[in-house]
Amino acid sequence: MKLHELSDNAGAAKKQKRVARGPGSGKGKTAGRGIKGQKSRSGVAIGGYEGGQMPLYRRLPKRGFNKPNKLHFAVVNLGLIQKFIDAGKIDAKAEINAEALVASGLVRRALDGVRVLAKGEITSAVTLNVAGASAAAIEAVKKAGGTLTVPAAAAE
Repeated sequence: MKLHELSDNAGAAKKQKRVARGPGSGKGKTAGRGIKGQKSRSGVAIGGYEGGQMPLYRRLPKRGFNKPNKLHFAVVNLGLIQKFIDAGKIDAKAEINAEALVASGLVRRALDGVRVLAKGEITSAVTLNVAGASAAAIEAVKKAGGTLTVPAAAAE
């Protein structure tokens, strides 16, 4: 393939309609905005306005609350950790913590810490030190002969 052979998929790029370019264009003079009125002017922001009827966003009840200081964890499954150990990307003999998981490429960003979940099988005896873990994950690691430590504040 050469540079001159590159092209967009059919219908991927739509040409923009050029308005206010004379009467022959079909969108001249008022540029398709009609005559007078609020919407013919520039700088109009009607948004959720419904002609005086109570707008939908005010008719519906407000529910819930988004905690501003909520913690966001990077989630890792035990099966994936085992897969990376088998591939030689993680050393099972060394302590596995958030930095080790990021360095191996299993986790892109540690965020507020790494949380381990019990999906998949773990067969290696590993030492995990992470910000959070499910009860089933802690049990599965103990069963495999390893240890999973979680700080007291994050433990469930």
